[in-house]
Amino acid sequence: MRRKYKLIILSLLLIAFAYTAYRFIRTVNPNNSYFVGQKLDSLNHVYVFYNGGVGHTGERNISDDGYNIGLTYQCVEFVKRYYYQHYHHKMPDSYGNAKDFFDASIKDGALNSKRNLLQFTNPAKTKPMIGDLLVFDGHAGNKYGHVAIVSKVSDDAIEIIQQNPGPFSPSRVSFDLVNKNNKYEIKHERLLGWLRMKEL
Repeated sequence: MRRKYKLIILSLLLIAFAYTAYRFIRTVNPNNSYFVGQKLDSLNHVYVFYNGGVGHTGERNISDDGYNIGLTYQCVEFVKRYYYQHYHHKMPDSYGNAKDFFDASIKDGALNSKRNLLQFTNPAKTKPMIGDLLVFDGHAGNKYGHVAIVSKVSDDAIEIIQQNPGPFSPSRVSFDLVNKNNKYEIKHERLLGWLRMKEL
């Protein structure tokens, strides 16, 4: 009985240690090659900044006219800053986690009124374009999801630019693009779809 009790206590301590270590890694900067807030990349003169651990958050970025851009230097902050600076676009609902940018109840190509952007499912009848805002679902290591901007498009691939993909991940990555049965699919298992300015 005493041995069973000790095993339970040891298991609980190990779980607590693992959780603490996980939280620590997510919020500190484990990559001493960069410092938090360092410029890493840019698209159309809108910068991507290094964030350290993916769970790290800085102060809230508020525009001069009072628009909530997001918590520095999270992925949401970059895509909203990109749309605000490059397109002069403000989302009617300026809050929410990354995966919340996609509304599964909206039909392919219809208006997402919370973001005031057209929404396309993955796969979609419409080909992705440079400047589209990609929305990824959450997973075990990141329940909040992820967002990024399309920076290049070819016949068979897209490139994205992203902020806060992780302390050792690049700001740009590419995914295969497949056109099958008159629908375009970006090959990523968690990609929900993409958003686009109505005027483009």
